[in-house]
Amino acid sequence: MAVRGPMGRGKRERERARAERHKEKAVRREEAKTRRANSPGQSTGVDPDIAGIVPGPQPNPWGDEEPIDDADQEDSESA
Repeated sequence: MAVRGPMGRGKRERERARAERHKEKAVRREEAKTRRANSPGQSTGVDPDIAGIVPGPQPNPWGDEEPIDDADQEDSESA
């Protein structure tokens, strides 16, 4: 009879580990499917990335521009 070498046991362990990971992934996929099916979702038809943006010049997001004071405008008008 043939005697199995030391590599056979390691291969079986790797195959069992691979099969177990495959089962765990299948369970996670099923959970994700049910979670997505039960979530309200995005049925409003509005893209959340552009919601609230109006056409035209947008305000500076960094606030680099200094606000114009009324006193500065009066000085420039009287000069």
